Amino acid sequence: MDRLFLDANVLFSAAYRSEAGLLRLWNFRDVVLCTSHNAAEEARLNLSEDVERHRLAELLLTVQFCDASERELPRGISLTKKDAPILLAAIEVRATHLVSGDVRHFGSDFGQTFEGVLITSPGEYLQRRN
Repeated sequence: MDRLFLDANVLFSAAYRSEAGLLRLWNFRDVVLCTSHNAAEEARLNLSEDVERHRLAELLLTVQFCDASERELPRGISLTKKDAPILLAAIEVRATHLVSGDVRHFGSDFGQTFEGVLITSPGEYLQRRN
């Protein structure tokens, strides 16, 4: 069973459109979805319409929350102060995957595994599931 830690941009994209392809993540029976309170709040703040924020709230009802504890990043990865808690929370919740569309900050680490967490784009994960 996969445990997916969803970055804010994935949550945002899933809530932005009622027919978003990322909603498929919520349909897999053998997947546990996780995120942090910070990621959820960032997604909520970036959504401009009430209907989008409501859609996000509905999606989050089925997501487990875990926030990062204070610790160092694993060796071999360098992240901004804003993005480090995302990976650390994914590690904390024992996610199998950190799913992020943030190519700017995580892109060079796509395909790499840190403390059991594979960093991947949503498209790569969904393609692997086909």
